[in-house]
Amino acid sequence: MSDDFNMSMRKFLKQVGVTSQQAIEEALRQKGATAGQAFKARMVLTIEGLDVEHAVTGTIKGQD
Repeated sequence: MSDDFNMSMRKFLKQVGVTSQQAIEEALRQKGATAGQAFKARMVLTIEGLDVEHAVTGTIKGQD
């Protein structure tokens, strides 16, 4: 794969990671005390023009 491809991929994935973490942290702050709770999470990636839909699921534990 080309350097341009690799750089654009890394930039996109970094943006997804950073902005997703910020959104999760903000939601947990707004919820208040979440210690001992677990939240099911699902992230869906769609890519227009490539007919891609990829889902990742997991669990996020509440804050202490």
